[in-house]
Amino acid sequence: MPFEFVINGHPTKVDVPVNMPLLWVIRDVLNLRGTKYGCGVALCGACTVHIDGEATRSCITEVSSVAGKRITTIEGLSPGGAHPLQVAWQEVDVPQCGYCQAGQIMSAAALLAKNAQPTDIQINEALEGNLCRCGTYLRIREAIHRAALSASGAKGPAAAGKSNEPGTRKE
Repeated sequence: MPFEFVINGHPTKVDVPVNMPLLWVIRDVLNLRGTKYGCGVALCGACTVHIDGEATRSCITEVSSVAGKRITTIEGLSPGGAHPLQVAWQEVDVPQCGYCQAGQIMSAAALLAKNAQPTDIQINEALEGNLCRCGTYLRIREAIHRAALSASGAKGPAAAGKSNEPGTRKE
């Protein structure tokens, strides 16, 4: 069945089964490989994309539910990887194996779009369902603070690698 939506700013039409997961449309039909398959049941966050600005698990989202909507994948977050989160991810050297990183970044981008200066607690809550097998959670949080500061042009404790929450420790 044909479905139309906008992905990464481009109007797109696909002819796929009504119940096909959006993840498979993105990866196998549209050949956008940045969004990863992790668990298939929305528990790990590797497949996170934005649907109309909301962080959404694409592995359990049927393509029929996104007709007429705007979808953003990691490839569409910014041209050439210039988004403040992508830059901060590299500066802080967040990835180890890297498998979860697209989902982590997409969840973080949705958070920063709603809250330009999140606290550690807010970051932890927003990324709670994103699993990292390598355990880089402290660096992920540091990169989010760095990206928030970069986007605002502000200087503050996160620029020096310090938390803005009392009682927390950075790597």
